[in-house]
Amino acid sequence: MQNYRHFKISDFDYELPDERIAKYPVFRRDQSKLLVYNNSSIIDDAFEQLPAFIPSSSVLVFNNTKVIPARLHFTKPTGALIEIFCLEPHLPKPYDLSLQSTKTCQWICLVGNAKRWKSGVLTRNLEYQNQKIEFSAEKVGEWHDKPIIEFSWNHPQLTFSSLIEWIGELPIPPYLNRNTEPDDLDRYQTVYSKIQGSVAAPTAGLHFTPDILEHLRQSGIAKTELTLHVGAGTFKPVQTESIAEHDMHSEHFVVTRRLIEDLSKHKFCIPVGTTSVRTLESIYWLAVQILDNKLDAQSKLAVLQWEPYQTEGQLSREAALQIWLNFFESQHITEIAAETAIMIVPGYHFKMIDALITNFHQPHSTLLLLVSALVGDKWKTIYQHALTHNYRFLSYGDSSLLFPEGK
Repeated sequence: MQNYRHFKISDFDYELPDERIAKYPVFRRDQSKLLVYNNSSIIDDAFEQLPAFIPSSSVLVFNNTKVIPARLHFTKPTGALIEIFCLEPHLPKPYDLSLQSTKTCQWICLVGNAKRWKSGVLTRNLEYQNQKIEFSAEKVGEWHDKPIIEFSWNHPQLTFSSLIEWIGELPIPPYLNRNTEPDDLDRYQTVYSKIQGSVAAPTAGLHFTPDILEHLRQSGIAKTELTLHVGAGTFKPVQTESIAEHDMHSEHFVVTRRLIEDLSKHKFCIPVGTTSVRTLESIYWLAVQILDNKLDAQSKLAVLQWEPYQTEGQLSREAALQIWLNFFESQHITEIAAETAIMIVPGYHFKMIDALITNFHQPHSTLLLLVSALVGDKWKTIYQHALTHNYRFLSYGDSSLLFPEGK
């Protein structure tokens, strides 16, 4: 499958007026609009009616990652303001260990106003539980052209997680062109978020409320969760004319035995959001690796950007899930960390999913390419309908339920 080499990003463009970008969420999460695309027809409804459109015997897959206050601000003695945007842990590498670190940890970061901070230590003087704390940041290396920042603080009971929750700023999408406001602290998290690590929300899930989740349960629709920590690369547009030349960002996720068991019990799999799609499809390709290479729990589990297009995917979904169940059994584990740089573009054959709940995405984005892989050129009809029917776009915008042709 080599079709991706022939696509140009200019074919995935449309005019998105600024006024159609939702700068704020609707008052109630479930009052956003819902576009349902199925068998070449489009239905307009409200998101609170979602359960009526989900097939029986379905399992919805939610990404339970939680956005961290990843923006940290320092002031140099000269008065220069420096912003450090934490992207992912470097040492210790696991998210949970890094966030629970005391005294010191290292993160791969972006630095705002970097020209004013070439070297040296940045310091903030804080007070915590009547104790003075010195919180510092220092560049100690680079990782793929991004600085590695070592943070240190002199309070042995204060974790890095608690520290950034206290002084950090929640990073909202750059295209909102506004500062983070108090309401964002709640509305830019899903109601089921629990595992800290993302620097961007899995926004397809922002529409769900406890009432809708309960309605789904009463309708016999199953729910399961996975964790993929969303990176800042999700906002990076494809800047090369050829899709094949784009360097896809890598993201970390966790595969649990519970997830695999839940998927095995249901006929239809509907992910909530593109991050859930990328995780589920990566799980399939990791099953292929396990089968071919006899990986074990100590192996680095990773899916490369174009691996699915260069590898035979003959396994059925059921066979792939059974491989995972056997893997967990043989390795005596219940979960394992992995990472993926999978890039889903037109020509990709989905292995794990039967439909998709997602928002409306930016032109030239890898997310729009994923949507096109699912519905083909019909994405143009869907997006034109959304534009002419006053749908709101991007992270705080409206939602869609998309079925591939024939589903």
